[in-house]
Order: sequence, then C-alpha cells, then structure tokens
Amino acid sequence: MKIQLIRHATLWMEYGGLTFLIDPMLSEQGANPPIINSANDRRNPLVSLPGPAEQWLQPDAVLVTHLHADHWDAAAVSMLPHDIPLLCQDGDQAQIAAQGFEHITEIKHKLTLSNITLTRTKGQHGTGEIGKRMGRVSGFVFQAEGEPTLYLTGDTIWCDEVKQALDDNHPELTIINAGGARFLTGGPITMDEQDVVELCNYAPYTSVIAVHMDSINHCLVTRENLRERLEQEALLNRVTLLQDGQWY
Repeated sequence: MKIQLIRHATLWMEYGGLTFLIDPMLSEQGANPPIINSANDRRNPLVSLPGPAEQWLQPDAVLVTHLHADHWDAAAVSMLPHDIPLLCQDGDQAQIAAQGFEHITEIKHKLTLSNITLTRTKGQHGTGEIGKRMGRVSGFVFQAEGEPTLYLTGDTIWCDEVKQALDDNHPELTIINAGGARFLTGGPITMDEQDVVELCNYAPYTSVIAVHMDSINHCLVTRENLRERLEQEALLNRVTLLQDGQWY
C-alpha cells in the first residue's frame, strides 16, 4: 500500500495491485468562490495542486465518496476520461452519468474489485438541520490479502456510525477528513481536533492519517492547530499530518 495526499481529500492510492484516485478536486487555486455562509471570503481552493493534474488522470478506478464540489469538482469532471471505471455511494450514479461518465458502479454495501473488497460505511456530515441539508455521505473500508485493512471515513464528524465501522473492521489505518469544516451557524461538519482525539482514544489499535485541511475556506482547523492539540494529548505518534504531495 502507498498513499499520496494530493490536496484536501484528494488521494492517490496504490492498494492490492490497483491504483485509485479518491475524491478528485482538481481546480486551479482560487478558481471557485468561497463556501457560502462561512467565516471568510477566501476563494477556493486556497492552494494549488502539488504538481500537474495530468499525472493523476489514469488510475485503475476513481472513488467518489459523495458529490460535494470539494470532493468532485468541475475540473475533475472535465479532465478525467469519461470511460474510466468510477465507484460511488448508492444514489449518486445518475448525477455522475449525466456528466458523461460511462462505467459507474454504486457501492450499496460491498463490492469486490479484482482481489480487493470495498465495504461502504455510514457517517454524519454534521448535526441537526445542517447535517440533514448536507445530505448522505459514505466512507469505505478497503481489504485485500497481504494489505492492511484501511478505513476511509469520508466527510463525517465523530459519531456512532464511525464507531460502528471501527468496531466492525478494526482497521490498521484510518484516513480521516479533519479540518473542522463549518458554517457561521451550527457545529462542525467534519472532524475537528476533539473528534480526532476521540477517535484515537476509542480505537488505539489504528494508525491515523488526517487530511482535508488548509485547502477550503470553511475548514477552520489547520494542520498546525491539530498538531498542537495532538502534542498536548501525546498522540502525535499515532497521527500523520501529510503535506500536499507527500507519500505515506
């Protein structure tokens, strides 16, 4: 297994003999407006890609956890080959097909791809009315012989659904979408510092990679914020804070 953080939640992963492009956001820096109803008006993405997008356009499969624009943007839609195999949560196929993609597989529960088993997990993209408006989101567990079990939480806060996914799968590695994304009202819609600490304490058997920071204007928890909190909690040895372009 090899994982490269491209930017935000966009990952390149080599696992079980296949390559995956996960949650591609390929827009140029500042190409998109700020997230509405947020605490600043910085244009998105806040930073550029760590290299030419062309190097990430030919994976064996693309995995889109959900259709928010910071995980599946217009640049990805236009740049990726439309005959590429594309995996998504159930309910998203029609919208992706309308964008011209030809080979889409919805993962309702489990999918076997070559020798890899992918299992869809649930989450909560916020609480209360905001959580409802943010819609359905998914995470995915990767399993293959000779590879560590990997849990990709997707866009979720710390919640019972994440606990269940951990309990069911006991992943050796968990990739969390941190950043404490939020609007002017309501609580975080992705994991903040406290959520990361809660996950680490709940599942001491899993190593953690934290991504989804320093790239979108309403993600207010930076890598530096999270690093300071993890140092206070003596958890820096458990959590890797990848920089854009860095490999794990």
